[in-house]
Amino acid sequence: MTSSERSRTYWLEHAWLGTHVEPDVAVDVSDGRVAAVRTGVPAPPPGAEILRGLTLPGLANAHSHAFHRALRGTVQVGTGTFWTWREVMYSFADRLTPDTYRALARAVYAEMALAGITAVGEFHYLHHAPGGTPYAEPNAMGEALIEAAAEAGVRITLLDTCYLSSGFGAPPNTHQLRFSDGTAQAWAERCSVLKERDHARIGAAIHSVRAVPADQLETVARWAEARRAPLHVHLSEQTAENDACRQAHGCTPTRLLADHGVLGDRTTGVHNTHLTDEDIALLGGSRTGTCMCPTTERDLADGIGPAAALQRAGSPLCLGSDSHAVVDLLEEARAMELNERLRTRARGHWTAAALLRAASADGHAALGWDDAGRIEAGARADLVTLALDSVRTAGPEPRLGAETAVFAATAADVRHTIVGGRHVVRDGAHALVPEVPQALARAVAALRG
Repeated sequence: MTSSERSRTYWLEHAWLGTHVEPDVAVDVSDGRVAAVRTGVPAPPPGAEILRGLTLPGLANAHSHAFHRALRGTVQVGTGTFWTWREVMYSFADRLTPDTYRALARAVYAEMALAGITAVGEFHYLHHAPGGTPYAEPNAMGEALIEAAAEAGVRITLLDTCYLSSGFGAPPNTHQLRFSDGTAQAWAERCSVLKERDHARIGAAIHSVRAVPADQLETVARWAEARRAPLHVHLSEQTAENDACRQAHGCTPTRLLADHGVLGDRTTGVHNTHLTDEDIALLGGSRTGTCMCPTTERDLADGIGPAAALQRAGSPLCLGSDSHAVVDLLEEARAMELNERLRTRARGHWTAAALLRAASADGHAALGWDDAGRIEAGARADLVTLALDSVRTAGPEPRLGAETAVFAATAADVRHTIVGGRHVVRDGAHALVPEVPQALARAVAALRG
């Protein structure tokens, strides 16, 4: 790679710099990082790449199940509950192989790049072949996801998930056998073999308190603590889970996690929907993060979580697309505010800047990429440019770009996505994965048999 390929300058017509929108910004990039941010540069410097519109830091999708993308449309037929939706999800999971998962995930991560997402947290529990037989390469499925992210040009934190039980100690059902390593110690031994790469970090996840017996929670927490790795957990997504936990252990899932050393500032609870006041205090007091997934939570009729109360208590907020009913972090940010408005009948719980931080810097931090999600010297050179002249975004003054991005724009307005100084999406087209819609269609069709 030549020095000119390692160093370049981007000229940003308008840039959101974390607190405000600044016009005429030059960003110098060297070896994939921002070397300098220069404001008040009225014309593009010679040789600079020009980014017209509003440029944001790269967005972070902190919670993904890549294979759920195959469910889009299919699970919208008729009625049902989270639990009936889960049965359809299992039927797709049963058909995945390392090769078909790599093809699907590559297309899904390319769809994310087209939406301005530069890093994804993949909550991964499809470890073994159907029936639970390990592959010859025990991490074949996880490696498929890591390779898929590389091919789509995005960063990944593989949140390797411990999943051992169908519910509070009951053995896994037929579908869940491929999720289970048998014990938390066997899970730890398998995922310890996974290696980090320039674009990939390895974290841990506890699927839920129903799927990991209480006496094995600490094993997962210790594994993550020893590596200073992110630890994520589905938490209180359903009232049925809370009721079952109280019956089994006499406490809420949050209290159970606290008592077994799971909470902390590198832990993120996903959903955190049905919480008591004590739960909120435990999460906030321990600086445990909260990942809200509003489009999935409304799609599954899960409910509206107390995001504002959690943040006031000290829980940092980030966002995820979860089941990929929609892949649009701007919609997730908008929905978090609008959900709270519906619940409280009051407006303005977060500023647009706070919502963008949840979708960028705070999401990256939850995934262990603390040096991403900001346009500043030393940060990873991840940039996303939105059109300000589409039918959705035309009209507002550019200084209101943050408000326009959150409350008007969609993923369809993303024109450029730059990861580590490299164009992954240019002029709305993916540079690495040709014809992403067709790639998605082929990958999903392969799972329909």
